[in-house]
Formats: sequence, structure tokens, C-alpha cells
Amino acid sequence: MRCPYCGAEDSKVIDSREVEGGTEVRRRRECPTCHRRFTTYERYERKPLRVIKKNGTRELFDRKKILNGLMKACEKRPVSSEELERIVDDIERELQEEGYEEVPSSRIGEKVMEKLKALDQVAYVRFASVYREFRDIDQFMEIVLSLSREQNASKGESV
Repeated sequence: MRCPYCGAEDSKVIDSREVEGGTEVRRRRECPTCHRRFTTYERYERKPLRVIKKNGTRELFDRKKILNGLMKACEKRPVSSEELERIVDDIERELQEEGYEEVPSSRIGEKVMEKLKALDQVAYVRFASVYREFRDIDQFMEIVLSLSREQNASKGESV
């Protein structure tokens, strides 16, 4: 690998470690010419995933769109950016593992809701209100009551 500092043609690998659950390799390298160290990442190339939108058009999967939606839903909530990145990584990995080259946007939305529900219920309601296009307060109440029933059922109580 070419040195990013001096442009030398070769470099020496001094350390390799698996990261991202074994789907990526992190390598520390040293340039034999300038002796500076740098890090590279190696991962296998996945087939590009395409998203089928509600209107039938298709576009390439864009993890930034999911991350932006998560960030809006989790604004002013005790959720770290690392947690949001992990959710996006998990969703992308799950979609790839399902083996489809194309996936409906609704499938992605449901996965996001599933992850948010487990992470932060307020963020879940926020995301659901946009994703499911809530039109009135009754739709908010329905989802909040549903969450409350689930929470109480897990505690053995009734609503």
C-alpha cells in the first residue's frame, strides 16, 4: 500500500486486527522510507443494495438518510451518536444478510422502529409519528398506549 505521507510504493504491516464483528480488518502500517505509521481498513465488497421507495422508484441504499432520521428522532435524548451509528450498522448488516438486492423502504422503516423501540421510547414515538404520517393526536395516543400496555405486560400489570 502506498504511503499517504511520502508516496512510497510499499509499506510494512505491523499489526492486524478484526473489527466490526469480523467483517473488517484494521491494519497498522509503517512506511520503510519515511518511517511514519498509518492505519488502513480492509472489508469485503458487498453487492450494492437498492431501495424501492413508496412511489416505485429505486435508489441506492444511503445509510446517511437513516442516520439523519435517527438523529432527528433522538434529538435532546440521552442517546449517543455511537449508539445511532451501531443501529445503522446493524440495519445495513441485517439487510445484506437477508440476501436481497432490493428492499422496500417500508422494510427499512420497520427495522428502524424496532431498534428505536428497544433503545428509547420517546425517540420511537417521534420517529413513528413521521414515518407513519400521524394526522392527529389520536394516532399519538394509540402508539403511546400500546407502549404502555407492552411495558405493563412485561411487569405483570394491567392498563
